[in-house]
This record gives sequence, structure tokens and C-alpha cells, in this order.
Amino acid sequence: MCGIAGFALAYAPAHATSQAGSSANAGAPTFDSACLTALVRALAHRGPDGAGHTMVGRVALVHTRLAIIDLDGGDQPIFAGPAALVANGEIYNDLELRRGLPDVRFASGSDCEPPLHLWLRDGQRYVKALRGMYAIAIHERGTHNLTLSRDPFGIKPLYVAELEGGVAFASEPQALLAAGLVKRGLRTEARDELLQLQFTTGRETIFPGIRRVLPGETLRIANGRVIDRSRIPALPEGPTEEIGETAALARLDRALEESVSLHQRADVPTGMFLSGGIDSAVVLSMMARLGNDRVQAFTAAFDVPEAADESVQAARVAQAAGARHEVLRIDESMVWRHLPEIVAAIDDPVADYAIIPTWLLARRAARDVKVILSGEGGDELFAGYGRYRSAMRPWWRGGRQMRRHGTFDGLGVLRPDVAGGRRRDWRSGIAATELSGATGRSRLAAAQASDIAEWLPHDLLLKLDRCLMAHGVEGRTPLLDPAVAAASFRLPDGLKVRGGMGKWLLRRWLETQMPAAQPFAPKQGFTVPVGAWIAAQGDRLAPLVSAQAGVAEIAAPDRVAALFRNAAGRREQHAAWTLLFYALWHRTHIQARLPSGDVFETLAT
Repeated sequence: MCGIAGFALAYAPAHATSQAGSSANAGAPTFDSACLTALVRALAHRGPDGAGHTMVGRVALVHTRLAIIDLDGGDQPIFAGPAALVANGEIYNDLELRRGLPDVRFASGSDCEPPLHLWLRDGQRYVKALRGMYAIAIHERGTHNLTLSRDPFGIKPLYVAELEGGVAFASEPQALLAAGLVKRGLRTEARDELLQLQFTTGRETIFPGIRRVLPGETLRIANGRVIDRSRIPALPEGPTEEIGETAALARLDRALEESVSLHQRADVPTGMFLSGGIDSAVVLSMMARLGNDRVQAFTAAFDVPEAADESVQAARVAQAAGARHEVLRIDESMVWRHLPEIVAAIDDPVADYAIIPTWLLARRAARDVKVILSGEGGDELFAGYGRYRSAMRPWWRGGRQMRRHGTFDGLGVLRPDVAGGRRRDWRSGIAATELSGATGRSRLAAAQASDIAEWLPHDLLLKLDRCLMAHGVEGRTPLLDPAVAAASFRLPDGLKVRGGMGKWLLRRWLETQMPAAQPFAPKQGFTVPVGAWIAAQGDRLAPLVSAQAGVAEIAAPDRVAALFRNAAGRREQHAAWTLLFYALWHRTHIQARLPSGDVFETLAT
């Protein structure tokens, strides 16, 4: 796990200087050694163990390293023949790939070296052999071409900016902004989407000119511009399978064992985030079965009495697996003290309150481990959300469209042009994805595919990446694996949802492996009591949030102040949290004002 960045410039005309940003290119970004230094500095938190770069001709690659595999010999860039590579991620089938390249003399034990040799052999098709999470940049020095690739689920981030004079890329948008390659600005369409959905969809980000490399996408760049895009899918294609429960369980068992075994490969201490739910219990159960009986597990709990407490159930599961277990008690003072830092880490904005425990758990885990396994992806692949059960039914039987209402619908807080009104413009991105994923699939599978295309990479995985990498910790997701997807996604609906309960097959598997996990007990749900914290501080927060420039652009100050002072209902509390997040995010990433103390001090300055 690391940070990568760089640029590929257009060939300089004979009459121009070699440096963009000169008098011949007034107003263009400056690509020089100072730019490389700024990129390294902006990505240092992703790679605290070292940094490297190469610049040949008009192409530069930058790498900041978090050492996980081959601690002494795995520095990057990696060179082979006429090419150089930098990568962020882990290639879990590294050993298997090496065996399939018997004629190659590897220079290191790095899991990121085989992809370079595969690219030399197979060209753009090299990604089809990779099993892992990755964002990769490969420079072909003879032609000055650049290849950028991202893993199919979008576990690892990658962003590009097509600029005057060339193309720049980075693991995080804030690095492109910090290096002066892109000017700070705000796409209002994405802002409105964020406020209503809590994340943004598609290729375009909230920053004008910065785009995501989509999950599974490979870009080919020549002469400073993108000339080709190709994409590999995350999900297996084809209709619903005809398979019985016994056969499906046996296949799932093989897939889980293979995936968890691969995801445990590391040369550094590993741990896991353990909730009281099914997904993390499945991962821990398989880790124990594979002989890892001293896993370090971390669980979050909250100081609000009415908040769901998963720590008791998590402790029961940890004991059954023989894991060491630590509960991090999160109180209100911790949240107000660290929230500006937490939001500052989420440059591609996600107004998901789970960023709070994820960031705080990562901060604690960093003292003991460098790798964390989590259960992200289980709900999406195995149909765990209640909204899926509703989406399965036709409208005349009470079925409802997912995300049909936005956070602020009916509250009268946002200005009409922001709220969208009857136009519901904020829903256009998610609606397009829903439509494209429905062909040839059941209602349930179409709903899952929509979430896997948008919600998963642009909310859950983005949150995991930024919160862990802020502390130099790698996050791994063994349920988001090709073998697990092949064993789960095309299952009959009845093996996913039965008796009003989702994740049926996964629960059946866990029931046979770890009864202590109580997989068929009613789902408690993971909630962060942010509403209670906001309600307790509503009078202090009301004038501070309503006075922020970013908030004043979207809502009348008196409406915002009233929302915070009367945030008694669940919807009102969620809306207040979203505005608080946005106020802090806008200050940091649009106004470039660094956090200065706790929430109250930061908003008051």
C-alpha cells in the first residue's frame, strides 16, 4: 500500500521550451522538480517508509512506500527492460504469477514486480492475470507512453487530470491540488449529489478537471493525452445459476479459504476490524481455521447508552476464534477533538459518519500492525441490506426504488436550486448506473450491481482507504475477491435472501464454522451516535456551521441554525451531520484552510 503520482507531457514543439508553464505556455501548470517534490510531500502519509521517483523525457513517476512485502528490496519505481512501474496496492497471487513466468529473472521479492513483466509480455491485457487491489502506472520509456490501471472493485484509488500540456495522475485529488496542477474549484452538480446521497458517483469528481479512473479501467496515454480506455468487470457475467444449497456452501467454503489465505500474505504484523456482524466474523473464522489463532482484532464502541453496542458480540466471536481483542471506547470529546483531521483526510468527499470510528480505529491499530483485514463488501455481494429486499418486490407489492429520497428532501433547509425539487437532478448519476446494471439480471442482482458500481467504491472503499492510509495502515478486503464474487453473485435469490433475512448462504456457512457468532440472530446494525452528539452541542454548532462560506452558498443561515438547534429526529440529525461534514470539508479542500484545533475552534477561525 502506497501513494503514486506522476505526469505524461505532450511532445514539445521545436520552438517551445521543455518546461510547461514557461512564457510560451502562460497559465499552464508547471511540471518540474518542485512539482515532484510537492507530490511526494502530499502523499507522504500513504507511504511513510520511503519515496522514489523517475523522470525520463517527458514522463515522471512518483512513489511513496508503505513497506508490506519484501521490506528491504521492494522499493519503487521498479524497472525491467524498457519500462518502469509504480504501484499502490497488493497483488495477492504474486507467487503464482512468478511460477507462470519461469524465464523471468526477478530483481526483487516485491508483489508488484510480476505485473511489470506481465505488461511487457501481454500489453494492456496484463491486468486480466492480476488478483488483488491495485492502482498501477507503467511508463514505456522508448515511446514515452503511459499505462494506468485500477482494480475491478475499485479498492485502490486513482485520479487523472487532463491538463494543458499533458496528463497528471495521483492516488488522491489533494495531491494534484497541492502540487498546483489543478486549481481548486467546486462542481456544483457533484456537491448537490454529495449532500443528498452522502457520496458522488461516476467518473467526474467534485473537483473540476479531476476524474476518477473507474474500477477495472486501464488508460493508455500517449503524447500527453488519453488515447484509449478498456475495462474488466468486477462481477461475473451471465444469468442466475441453478445450484443447490449444499453445492453452493461447498463452493463458497473453497472460495473463502483461498481468498483469506491469499489476503494474509504479508511480511509485517496484521490485524482486523471486528464488528458484531456477519462479515468480519466470517473473515476471522476463516483466519482461525487457517491457523492464525492470535489475530489482533479491534472493535469500536460508543459512550452513548442508546447506541448499538457491538463490542459484546465481537468479544464473543474473538474468544471463539482465539483472537486478541481490544475495544476502543469512543466518546464525544474524542469526536469533536479529531473530526477536523478526519474530514481533512477525506479529500474525495464521503459524508458517511462511519469515517469517525474507522479513522480512530486505524489510529489505534497503527501502534501494533501495518495491515488490517475487514469485512467490507459482504453486504453487497451476499445481499445483506434491507433496501435489497424492498428492491426485489415489484412496485405493486410494496417494492421501492433504492435511494429514492435524498437526505434533505422535505426539510426546507437547502436552497431550491440545490435541493433539486421535482427535477431530482442529484439522482441522475445513480439512476444511470441502476439502468445499465439491470439488463439480464434479477431485481435483487441489479440492486447489488448498482451498489457495487457506485456505493462500494465511492463511499465504503474510499472511506476505508483514506482513514487507514492517514495513519500508514493498509486495508484489505478478502470478501471482495474474484473467487468469492464468482461463488456468490449469481446465486439464486433464495440463497441470498430467505425469510426476510439477507446473506442467507453466508449465514449458513458461518453457522457451521462458528456458532458463537449467532449468524441468524436479528441484525443489530452498525450506527454511530453522531445525532446524539450533535443534539447535545446544537446551540454551539448552529452559528458556527451556518456562518461557513460553503454552507451559506447552499442554505439560508437561519434554516441551518434552526436545524442544529432542533435536531431531534433521525432525519434532521442526519442532515445536520451532513452539513457539519460539508462545512469542514469545504474549508479544508476548497478554501485550503487547514484544521486549527477541535471542531469549534476550527469553525470559529
